[in-house]
Amino acid sequence: MNQQAEPFLKDMKEAKDLLEADFTQVHVSRPHESAHLHVSGRASYTDDIPVVAGTLHAALGMSAKAHAKIVSMSFDAVRATPGVVAVLTAEDIPGVNDVGPIIHGDDPILADGVVQFVGQPMFIVVAMSHDIARRAARLAEVVYEELPAILTPQQARAANAHVLPPMKLARGDAGAKIAWAAHRETGEMLLGGQEQFYLEGQISYAVPKDDDGMHVWCSTQHPSEMQHMVAHMLNVASHNVLVECRRMGGGFGGKESQSGLFACCAALAAWKLLCPVKLRPDRDDDMMITGKRHDFHYTYEVGYDDTGLIDGVSVDMTSRCGFSADLSGPVMTRALCHFDNAYWLPHVSIDGFCGKTNTQSNTAFRGFGGPQGAFAIEYIVDNIARSVGLDSLDVRRRNLYGKTDHNVTPYGQAVEDNVIHELLDELEATSNYRARREAVREFNANNDVLKKGLALTPVKFGIAFNVTHFNQAGALVHIYTDGSVLVNHGGTEMGQGLNTKVAQVVAHELGIRFNRVRVTATDTSKVANTSATAASTGSDLNGKAAQDAARQLRERLAALAAEHYGEDQVDARDVRFVDDRIVVGDKAIPFDEVIMQAYRARVQLWSDGFYKTPKLYWDQAKMQGRPFSYYSYGAAVSEVVIDTLTGEMRVLRADALHDVGASLNPALDVGQVEGGFIQGMGWLTTEELWWNAGGKLMTHAPSTYKIPTVNDCPPVFDVRLFKNRNAEDSIHRSKAVGEPPLLLPFSVFFAIRDAVASVGNNTVNPPLNAPATSEEILKAVGAVRASVAAAAAAR
Repeated sequence: MNQQAEPFLKDMKEAKDLLEADFTQVHVSRPHESAHLHVSGRASYTDDIPVVAGTLHAALGMSAKAHAKIVSMSFDAVRATPGVVAVLTAEDIPGVNDVGPIIHGDDPILADGVVQFVGQPMFIVVAMSHDIARRAARLAEVVYEELPAILTPQQARAANAHVLPPMKLARGDAGAKIAWAAHRETGEMLLGGQEQFYLEGQISYAVPKDDDGMHVWCSTQHPSEMQHMVAHMLNVASHNVLVECRRMGGGFGGKESQSGLFACCAALAAWKLLCPVKLRPDRDDDMMITGKRHDFHYTYEVGYDDTGLIDGVSVDMTSRCGFSADLSGPVMTRALCHFDNAYWLPHVSIDGFCGKTNTQSNTAFRGFGGPQGAFAIEYIVDNIARSVGLDSLDVRRRNLYGKTDHNVTPYGQAVEDNVIHELLDELEATSNYRARREAVREFNANNDVLKKGLALTPVKFGIAFNVTHFNQAGALVHIYTDGSVLVNHGGTEMGQGLNTKVAQVVAHELGIRFNRVRVTATDTSKVANTSATAASTGSDLNGKAAQDAARQLRERLAALAAEHYGEDQVDARDVRFVDDRIVVGDKAIPFDEVIMQAYRARVQLWSDGFYKTPKLYWDQAKMQGRPFSYYSYGAAVSEVVIDTLTGEMRVLRADALHDVGASLNPALDVGQVEGGFIQGMGWLTTEELWWNAGGKLMTHAPSTYKIPTVNDCPPVFDVRLFKNRNAEDSIHRSKAVGEPPLLLPFSVFFAIRDAVASVGNNTVNPPLNAPATSEEILKAVGAVRASVAAAAAAR
């Protein structure tokens, strides 16, 4: 062989092998990009940022009354405390005293003249240390004139006290259909709220900069919102404020809007004292100040036939919003739009009432109203099944959305790419549902104290912000001359793996290996006007924006490579990017070599990308439109055992099958499904919020609020991803995974209800409220026994 031809032939073979290789950086499992930092303790959170010399610490003075006028506040003892530097009140705010994300003016940073819940911040103490500030804040002498307080959703409804006008979504004539139905049923139920319980609490660190500038490190899901709030509070332009967030130790919605109060208080103290200030409330203070998942009270009426097919249904939902609107409007909107869950409801009437109460202002939480809406119809369908004497799965199947007909939601959006039928078929088979149902019946027939329950529940969850203009994102991608890539986007990392997925998308688009890509902290000075990382849209929006930026770079590089390395006028469209190589004809050139050549040729090696979700529109007044880009589907089967003497409950097994489209990263997505399931299970079983008669939240610490532990996880826990591709042009045809899995543990709640019903031989619908704590289970067992005894006596 000609020795001069050997390198050429070798290059040809390498180019041919690369073109034939199945190189991909998406649809593959990969560890979280910061996993090694998380497990080693080297991951940097806001509280880990090295403090600037002269940093002071702040603590908040909080109201002891649920609703009262502030007659006077004396800070003599506070200021006399050694180490205290300043005490700030609403009078010290130079701009707007408000952190309301939507309704402006109803959510003060610091109470001014009146307090509206126990725990509301009234003043800021700034001191040399965190402990000094916190202890000194307790020394203030406050005189109150108490006012009447409303504490529950039912009280708010009775008083017609609301933070927003009532909402209504309707189709057909529900009242008439219910009246004419073969069977009618009315009832009510309660669904409790939930504490976000992020591992990292709320925290902000503000450092003054030149010329009225302010740099705020904040644990937040919405840096742009924090930027706006701080700017308005300081009465400066947004470009004076930089908000940065590298990562959060969890958010779950609790850091979407409510991190604003802490960012503003830290920034106010820093602006007033011209020195850095850190505000890190203790867990107790955090839980006393911040809002939770909205708890709901429902009343309903339903009409159905002998097979359990729903003719008409009406439901009235009242949520506990707290003292201000916060995000309660869109939460209720999503609740109304998810009442249907996976079911075709031809005649339906849904009313939503946002109750104003003298409690913490409730806020976003994973699912954002969707779980509260879907819970109601699942409860109703569960009742129907027991009333007509059929298996609940069969009644659920009877009412499912159709494929080509009976497939339009009450708000007017067609349910396209409906895979719930196939998904249920697969889960029913793989979970061995029918045989296990018989085994549960046999167990219950032979046991008087312990009773088992089984339930399979479906999920249909809409993906997008239900405020259309929030569905946009931006990103920056930089390629350095050594071939390394730096990405910045508007999403925030809270442990869910967003940065990992975005890095995978960029690596795939540029045909390079994952380890070449690094994603930096979210920063309002890099990508402006970002939306919150919420509504399960993080990967959909930011992945598409980053892909757009990387695509522009690839096209520039392809043109350069075709011109510089190509022969016989190689078309740039034929240049391929594969495995750290750029293939031009018979040549495979290392990626970093092409980058250096591009730099020498003065090709721009950075680009911005942008994405806006298409097809969305929404008329809030009419409650009609296409608010969602697509739907995610899922289902779960849970088996439980209860002790009828103590109310104790255990989940014995859970099988979940969830649709994430063509998963970007199956390992991360399975982890999200598992985490969402356990978090939702906690909400529905153990996580009880309780306020005393004075309006004080008594479950305000890990010692009094019970989240699930590893011992609560089912010993058999099978989570699988449903094989599917998104019909919509989402990022690589994947689907969102953050929020929808939280609805899967409905199966746990209704399995508990199934077990309780077995006490009365499944003839009585148990009045079981959520969370199904031991106390609630015992009350429901007692009610079923009493009902059976009353029926026997009547005979």
